[in-house]
Order: sequence, then structure tokens, then C-alpha cells
Amino acid sequence: MNLIRNYRNWRRYRETVSELSRLSNRELNDLGISRSDIHFVARKSV
Repeated sequence: MNLIRNYRNWRRYRETVSELSRLSNRELNDLGISRSDIHFVARKSV
């Protein structure tokens, strides 16, 4: 079960990074996120 949960968390992290990376700098700024914070924000989502 732990392996499955870890895999799902990793997938959610990668999807979040991918989605946030597709946004423009202006869109990220509107959300209060800088491009350098994407990985941090994605890690918090897991």
C-alpha cells in the first residue's frame, strides 16, 4: 500500500509542476507564485 501511495503522490507532484510550468509569468504572479516557487508549491500539494 505504501508503494501505491508514494506513486500516486509522485504523479500528483509531477502533474502539478507540469500545470504550473505551463502558466505565463503573469498568470503565476496573479496566483502569488514565482516561477522559482513551482516545485515548493507542488511539494506542498502532496
